[in-house]
Amino acid sequence: MFASWIGYIVGGLVIGILARWIKPGADPMGWILTIVLGILGALAGGYLSQTMGITNTLVQWALAIVLAIVLLFIYEMIRKPKTRV
Repeated sequence: MFASWIGYIVGGLVIGILARWIKPGADPMGWILTIVLGILGALAGGYLSQTMGITNTLVQWALAIVLAIVLLFIYEMIRKPKTRV
């Protein structure tokens, strides 16, 4: 069980870094938030691929990275300060 948690953390780190590298623009966030974002992308990608019946590991990783990028955009929209006119 401990090894699976380590796997999720390492996989989340890899997915989060890849998502930040692929997405254009600056993402001012720390390593912990990158890992959390990657883990959430991996969980969402795993759920979606299981729901769609996708068994190809490469496609599952690609889906997790795409969903992590979507989460990056959502995080950026929430975190961006509102400008007053």
